Amino acid sequence: MRVCIAGGKGGREHALGWLFDRFGHDVVVAPGNPRIPWATLGDPLDVDADLFVLGDDASVVSGLGDRLRAKGRLVFGPNADGGQLEGSKAWMKALLVEAGVPTARYGSFTELEPAVQFLKSLPGPYVVKTDYLAEGKGVLVTADLGEAIADAGAKLAGGAIVVEEAMAGPEVSLFALCDGERFARLPVCQDHKRVGDGDTGPNTGGMGAYAPVPFVGDDVLDRAYDECVGRTLAGLRDRGIDYRGVLYTSVMLTGEGPKVIEHNVRFGDPECQALVPLFASDPYELFAGAAAGHLTAEPVMSHDACVVVSLAAEGYPAAPRKGDPVEGLAAAANLEGVEVFAAGLDAEGRTAGGRVVHVSATARSLPAAHALAYEAVRRISWPGMHYRTDIAAQALEGVTP
Repeated sequence: MRVCIAGGKGGREHALGWLFDRFGHDVVVAPGNPRIPWATLGDPLDVDADLFVLGDDASVVSGLGDRLRAKGRLVFGPNADGGQLEGSKAWMKALLVEAGVPTARYGSFTELEPAVQFLKSLPGPYVVKTDYLAEGKGVLVTADLGEAIADAGAKLAGGAIVVEEAMAGPEVSLFALCDGERFARLPVCQDHKRVGDGDTGPNTGGMGAYAPVPFVGDDVLDRAYDECVGRTLAGLRDRGIDYRGVLYTSVMLTGEGPKVIEHNVRFGDPECQALVPLFASDPYELFAGAAAGHLTAEPVMSHDACVVVSLAAEGYPAAPRKGDPVEGLAAAANLEGVEVFAAGLDAEGRTAGGRVVHVSATARSLPAAHALAYEAVRRISWPGMHYRTDIAAQALEGVTP
């Protein structure tokens, strides 16, 4: 079958193309980037394929799924109405409350003074988010009320904001393949958002991930999928939204139970790079079934573990430097169990974005995958390259983050 990974140009789209190519499908990534083997650098609307898999959030929110379906295409990915889950955090939070989904106390604002009064009513810490798409970087979490107020004012200059009461507990990522009525689970992941070791520094698009997560029991997962995913999908149906595609749910495992931090309408990046190596059977039937509204198969996943380390350019996330020559990619990829997914590379192999490559290592155990990932990372270099050295470290130490 011919599969088009439609929209997006980073490591996630490379990983999705790699997944379908691994099982013998004819792959096109549109537009992709010059270092993705199947990239056309063209418009996905001009591609002829049996299945279209939507890659990035902007494509979903802008209605790429609607336009493809209008042409009679089979599409794994929601229309723009479902894309509101990620396109507007205020819309998402309102749906969660309406559907009885556990989440943090919040308020949405277009003016500063009401936002300040709401912040003052919270015990702290405080969470301030842009209401619109911000590539995972439009979030401030702080215990400093003054900093929260200043950030709210700065973000309001660009549009509406959402202010939340901070939740405490480990954060995990759930992924469900949805057909509008039913959903199938993928392995639980954990992402590392902050730029520095020990979860320090600003939020990024994601500095690494691993799957599965050993400290999350089946009872917790069952409750999280029921209360956080199932109720959200029911809420979408109540609003007349036929959600077909992947639903990525960030969940905080609080002392009161799992609560939704946010929903995303596409695969995580880099969680996708931790999930695709774990597929033990052809994913086409799963994705096509969900796209057609008839999800009957269940994912067949290996019992391996996967660790992904994201390598970033100097200055990321604020102002990444571009144009530095990257060395060692082939040496890293030559290690058995390692894949290197291109995110921000130009045709000549120079840095062209914030996160430049994602190194994905799969092995029989989490310690082995961790060791293999960092062995591969040590083979890659460019001026100013930086990465976190503690991806999955707490899980390896038996610590619940």
